[in-house]
Amino acid sequence: MSHTPGTRAAQKEQSRRALLDAGLRLLEHQNLSGLGVREVTREAGLSPAGFYRHFRDLDELGVVLVTESLQSLHLMIRTILASQGDAEQVIDGAIAVVARHVREHRAHIRFLARERHGGVRRVREAIAAELAAFTDETAAALGTQPQSAGWRAADLRMLAGLYVEHLVATAAALLEAPANSPAAERRIAALARDQLRLISLGRRHWPAH
Repeated sequence: MSHTPGTRAAQKEQSRRALLDAGLRLLEHQNLSGLGVREVTREAGLSPAGFYRHFRDLDELGVVLVTESLQSLHLMIRTILASQGDAEQVIDGAIAVVARHVREHRAHIRFLARERHGGVRRVREAIAAELAAFTDETAAALGTQPQSAGWRAADLRMLAGLYVEHLVATAAALLEAPANSPAAERRIAALARDQLRLISLGRRHWPAH
């Protein structure tokens, strides 16, 4: 009776998690297009046959990693943008969230940076779709702010795209900063804040339609 449905489900999830973690570790040093199933299963301590109980192929594993890499960041940024703080507070909060996310999820961010323009089409498309969803969510959050009164949906999405692209670029810059260098992180964060303030200033002068 040790193999109850709950136990089997937990074991299945544990194996799936092991494969995802193994793939992420290996992808710190190579592209997904150069990775093999046997490498992943060996790193995870599982058989190659076990891989296919969880994923059709490595492309599917990569797509799952894309979702994991961005979804929590979506939520945090959306929450900050929907807050009632002034522009300075919102910008400071967004940069702080991105910096913390990079510190805590370096392997995920490195994977995204490498695969966004990499050789696996399904993963490129998954990243593009996640960033498009991120932009839509950001546009919706910006639309709740008083300074967005009268703005067209297309203009809000354009503004959201500027914010999202800039936050992604900031994450990439933080990733490439020297390890364990708070000073380097502070310099990157300060520049990012100034650049976002410049976007915010332009927003104030953009004509509503």
